Amino acid sequence: MSETPETGATAPPLVLVVDDEPPIRRFLRVALEAQGYRVVEAATAQEAIAQAATRAPDLVLLDLGLPDLDGFEVVRRLREWSAMPVVVLSARGREDDKIRALDAGADDYVTKPFATGELLARMRAALRRRARGDDDAAVVECGELRIDLGRRQVTVAGAEVRLTPIEYRLLVALARHAGRVLREVWGPGYTTQHHYLRVYMAQLRHKIEREPSRPRWLLTEPGVGYRFHEG
Repeated sequence: MSETPETGATAPPLVLVVDDEPPIRRFLRVALEAQGYRVVEAATAQEAIAQAATRAPDLVLLDLGLPDLDGFEVVRRLREWSAMPVVVLSARGREDDKIRALDAGADDYVTKPFATGELLARMRAALRRRARGDDDAAVVECGELRIDLGRRQVTVAGAEVRLTPIEYRLLVALARHAGRVLREVWGPGYTTQHHYLRVYMAQLRHKIEREPSRPRWLLTEPGVGYRFHEG
C-alpha cells in the first residue's frame, strides 16, 4: 500500500484499471471503490504505461485487447522497470493466452466474465505476495545513501529522508538499475511525462543531495535523461 505524501500514513491501495470499454471501467471503479480501493483508469496501452510511471499504482488490472498495443506487450514493458502486481482480465480463455501472459510477467489471469468476489480475492493475494517480496528485499547502499527496500526507508548519513511515494519509487527504480538512464528504466512513460519527472528529480535532489546543483548520485545526461551514479 502507498503512503500519503503529507503524513506518511498508509493509504488504500491504488489500482490502475486498463480497459478500452467504458462500461467495464465504470463497473470496476464502482466495485473497487466500494471495497476501499482508490482507482485510476486508462483506455489505451500508451496511457496505461504513462499512468503506471507517474501514478505508481499498487496493482494493475489489465485487459489484453487494447486498441493501440497488445496487452502482452504492456506487461513486458512494465516488467522492464517495475515489479508492481499485474492481474490480467480478458475474454480470451485459451490456455496458451494464459501462459503467454504469465510468461510475460503477469501475476494472475482472470477470464471474463468473472465473479467480483473471486477477482477481489485474487487482487488481495497479489498484494500480499508483493508485500512479502518487499519485506524480504535487500538494502541498497551507496556511500552515505541507504535505501531499505523492505522498510521503505531512505537515509542519508543516518538521517531519515521523507519521500513521497512517487519520489521513492523513482529513486528505487534508478538505484536498482545504477548506470542506466531513466529513459530505459522508467519505460515509455518517461517520454510523455518528462516535465513531471523533471520536477520529481529536482525534489529528490533537494532531499538527498548535499549540493543539489552538483549532484553526487542523481546525474543528468544532457539530451538523454537521468541516471544513478554509484559514487
